[in-house]
Amino acid sequence: MLAYIVQRILRMIPMLLFLSLIVFVIIQLPPGDYLTEHLNRLRASGFDVDEAEVIRLERLYALDKPMHLQYLKWISNIVLHGDFGLSFEWEKPVTDVIGERLMLTVVMALLTTIVVWTIAVPIGVYVSVRQYTVADYLFTFLGFIGVATPGFLLAMVIMYGAYSRFGLKVGGLFSPEYMTEPWSFAKFIDMMKHMWIPVVILGVGGTANLIRTMRATMLDELRKQYVTVARAKGLDEFRLLIRYPVRIALNPMISTIGWLLPWLFSGGTVVAIVLNLPTAGPVLRSSLMAQDMFLAGSYMLISGTLTAVGSLISDILLVIVDPRIRFGSVEGL
Repeated sequence: MLAYIVQRILRMIPMLLFLSLIVFVIIQLPPGDYLTEHLNRLRASGFDVDEAEVIRLERLYALDKPMHLQYLKWISNIVLHGDFGLSFEWEKPVTDVIGERLMLTVVMALLTTIVVWTIAVPIGVYVSVRQYTVADYLFTFLGFIGVATPGFLLAMVIMYGAYSRFGLKVGGLFSPEYMTEPWSFAKFIDMMKHMWIPVVILGVGGTANLIRTMRATMLDELRKQYVTVARAKGLDEFRLLIRYPVRIALNPMISTIGWLLPWLFSGGTVVAIVLNLPTAGPVLRSSLMAQDMFLAGSYMLISGTLTAVGSLISDILLVIVDPRIRFGSVEGL
């Protein structure tokens, strides 16, 4: 097991370095840069910018250096000092910009994940053992609706319905009186009162997907011989389901941790923009629009790194949960 983990970590190092290079190239692809956009906005507002000021800004943001030197400075500062650079748009370190929104993003996404798994796993197991019943058809139909409904569209429908029917403005995570207040128990309670709306919206699609995945995997496992043998030995049906097919059917869900971690970081960007949530997603969008290269690059690099780490965690959990994978990994080594 330890050799398998070390081997996977060693494989991740060159992959992450290559990922950082791809990210840096991507954020450099759009024409111009932040300084150009900033100067254009100043000129459009009627301000005169002299050449000396342009040179000063280029040196301040290290835009006067070749691309490869900019990359080496950026990645070396991240690896050696944990410094992701300066956000041009916010005029503060990238770590501060991300840190202000990371806690809210993680809380919202973790609550969504807990709700999704709590609902999807029991329903998926139930409809698999009640195949072709009314409940099976009902949840299958609702699953198709949930998968086909975009989150941002559901958010707009809920916002419109709440305002038109009840006169409520749905959006944000805090009441107006708590937005600028420091953290307190009252502010936390106010946040939790607003949290259920984005959790429901973000959880609809994930719940529908996992119900369908759990149902399909369970149906496949229930037809296998080891289930028939266990029933023939008189094993209680509930214990049989939990001990064997449910355990194996969780494998596809465990493997989704690879994309769950970056989703925890981005937090459903489009839905967050529609609901005006102070999470990490809207900041990523604004950084891309403003060509804030260090902030946008840091977001993309962190998301890619979390994907790699999530894949490692899911592989380790699969080796622990499923003996077949464990024996295969040992033989492969």
